[in-house]
Amino acid sequence: MAPPLDIVFAALADPTRRAILTMLLEDDMAVTDVAAPFEMSLAAISKHLTALAGAGLITREKRGRITWCKLEPEALREASVWMAGFGMMEALDLDAFERFLEIELAPESPTPDPPS
Repeated sequence: MAPPLDIVFAALADPTRRAILTMLLEDDMAVTDVAAPFEMSLAAISKHLTALAGAGLITREKRGRITWCKLEPEALREASVWMAGFGMMEALDLDAFERFLEIELAPESPTPDPPS
């Protein structure tokens, strides 16, 4: 069973986790290689990897003494399908909407008295 969308989006909300996923697009990586580009402890990276694994976005596998991380792109399918539903909506022209609101919400100006 796939993790709930909330867990997937919570995992994707962190920029470090998104960077890790981008790195794993290339190939499986050892945890130490995943941690190398980041200025944080191995324990901090491990917490990020745990969040990603909990969301089903990666799997970890022990090979000998090394733990490897692998991207699970299938886990993004449900989130992608959910987001694609919003792609079918027409883009909103915010400038035109703002002009419309200014006209609609403008105070009514008093009508001048007719000349006598």
